[in-house]
Amino acid sequence: MKLVRVERSDRVARLVLCRARMQNALVPELLDEMLAALAAIAVDPGCAVLILAAEGQAFSIGGDMRRFRREAAGDVKAYSAELVGRLNATILALIDLPQPVIAEVSGIVTGGSLGLVLACDLVYLAPQVAFKAHYASVGFAPDGGWTALLPRLAGVHRSAAAILLNRTLGAEEAVAWGLANEVVAAAGLQEKVSSVARRVAASPTGTMRAAKRLVWGDRTQLAAALEAERQHFIALIDQPQTLAGIEAFLTTFSDYPDSTD
Repeated sequence: MKLVRVERSDRVARLVLCRARMQNALVPELLDEMLAALAAIAVDPGCAVLILAAEGQAFSIGGDMRRFRREAAGDVKAYSAELVGRLNATILALIDLPQPVIAEVSGIVTGGSLGLVLACDLVYLAPQVAFKAHYASVGFAPDGGWTALLPRLAGVHRSAAAILLNRTLGAEEAVAWGLANEVVAAAGLQEKVSSVARRVAASPTGTMRAAKRLVWGDRTQLAAALEAERQHFIALIDQPQTLAGIEAFLTTFSDYPDSTD
């Protein structure tokens, strides 16, 4: 079963996370499908803009905690190196994509999935959207741009509060912090994003692509910061406190989705 889906309409592509039964929890297989889809879109002359969206109640709940628990019986460090490495590659692929990317976010965003949102050029949120780090809930090191991308937008002190105090950021606060452009009523979110995408697609292609590249600037430092996150994540993942934190998290959140994929 495919974990992402690409839809086309005129010059607009829509990349949809569709691991809805697991609330789009991140696993290497999903990220591999994203990377393949982004590579194809990048060289598609008929695509002028990409919408990133997700099925289900959550945009993504970050790394799959049940998968981490299963991998703890084997080589959890190797699994984590692979997972966060693919996540970093996906974040950079979104930033490097020639076409502007618009995030359509209608559910919760936790853990490393934040990076998929922050790597988009325009971000629109439904009112029920909430962002939360959850690293302090488990014992992981921050990944997904919580330290590499978030301080660029929200500043050091706000970013530290979000991670160290495990703060939940609602949609309006996320806009105030610079993480998103606008909050849109859930019923009208898809049409709003589609309208923005059509506007971008109708604009001069060279202008849109040049503006995107210039806004992001040199990504060398960002790539290094993401790699630093990966190294810290690997260093902590097999520590007794972290492994106990995974068990405690799954016990506390007894409704956490379950799947064997």
